[in-house]
Amino acid sequence: MTNNDRMAMLRKAVADLGSQAKVGKRLGYSSATVSQVLSNSYGGQLDQFLTRVEEVFGTAEMDCPILGVITLPVCVAERRKPFSTANPHRVRMYQICRKCPNNTDDHSED
Repeated sequence: MTNNDRMAMLRKAVADLGSQAKVGKRLGYSSATVSQVLSNSYGGQLDQFLTRVEEVFGTAEMDCPILGVITLPVCVAERRKPFSTANPHRVRMYQICRKCPNNTDDHSED
């Protein structure tokens, strides 16, 4: 997905939710940041922001070896759940997710 596609996704999310504040809250960013991105004046890491837009509002589907066909937002939510050695499902998800090509999380310190 291109950055133009992600920008269109961001604009649609603002239109659907009715405000930049609501979109920002869902993304974990401020409404000011959303405004700056939309006005092309954002000084931060645009790719990182737009990746987050796709993670939250994306509709792309992928085939998870454990969960089957899921959307990117479900994938992100599942892989970011806390690890637990007491839960065999979480252990398996942790192992598989870390190697998955759809994983956009940074594991540079691993």
